[in-house]
Amino acid sequence: MSLSSSVRLNKFISDSGYCSRREADKLIENNRVKVNGFKPDLGTRIAEGDEVTVDGQPIYGSTKSSRVYIAYHKPVGITCTTEQNVKGNIVDAVDHDERVFPIGRLDKPSEGLILLTSDGNIVNKILRAENAHDKEYLVTVNKALDSSFAAKMSSGIPILGQVTKPCKVTLVNRSSFKIILTQGLNRQIRRMCEYLGYEVVQLVRTRIMNIELGKLRSGQWRNLTKQELAVLSDAIANSSNETKNSKPNTNRRPVKSGSGNRDSKPSGQNRSKTPNRTKGGKSSGGHHSKNSSGGKNANKSKPQRNRSKPGPKSSNRPSKNRRTR
Repeated sequence: MSLSSSVRLNKFISDSGYCSRREADKLIENNRVKVNGFKPDLGTRIAEGDEVTVDGQPIYGSTKSSRVYIAYHKPVGITCTTEQNVKGNIVDAVDHDERVFPIGRLDKPSEGLILLTSDGNIVNKILRAENAHDKEYLVTVNKALDSSFAAKMSSGIPILGQVTKPCKVTLVNRSSFKIILTQGLNRQIRRMCEYLGYEVVQLVRTRIMNIELGKLRSGQWRNLTKQELAVLSDAIANSSNETKNSKPNTNRRPVKSGSGNRDSKPSGQNRSKTPNRTKGGKSSGGHHSKNSSGGKNANKSKPQRNRSKPGPKSSNRPSKNRRTR
């Protein structure tokens, strides 16, 4: 493969069809990859003429025209892993001439559409939840659905420490429904149903973005059509390939700003260094520091503590203890 410019090592490996970028990073971290005979770093870049091997076997870059994109109807019992020592792995089940890997996962007890490819470039773009790429499922549960089921499911269900994003739910019959998700939480649909008192007895993924399962029988696969690839490429053209960290940072802000004591409004409001904005003992200096038990602010606020009621003197200390927990 001729490279007009250097590329990151993990991208080079994934573009070859060996595995995804994430799995390539693991291979590099586990010292299974060598570049020109030496162990590389995660950020190593590959240029034309470099020799890349995994477990001693050479890896060759691929051109866009040689990449493989297939739709596969995964049967129940097949595991979505590229580890070929796992019985019933999806790579052996598909048995493609080229080395392909799945885009995402589908639970072992579930069936339906899953895409496989030798193009590591599109994997993250399709999987990122913030890109809002939708997937559709047909689900059957163990008993009749009540009248409020669709509304509850579509508005969000608390699972795995969070509330699921709003989704579209349509009842098909007494015990079956269609659901369109843009998330991919672990066993998400099953957990959502369990929360509402239902057990999933059959789960079939019928669509990923513009790719339909159609009449593809269980265990069969087909190449994506040129039209499907064109629509898919257009849909992910502006998708992010990186993981966004905005949510975790947002969650940490209250802790860093010293507003961890959420049920205490004065501590969140009195962030300025002037203690005389509040009355009496409420302007304790300990509330101004992030995690400390006083410091300079505590010394400034001592006169106000003395002017407060005699009893609350000792109550300021528990306030500090709550903040430092």
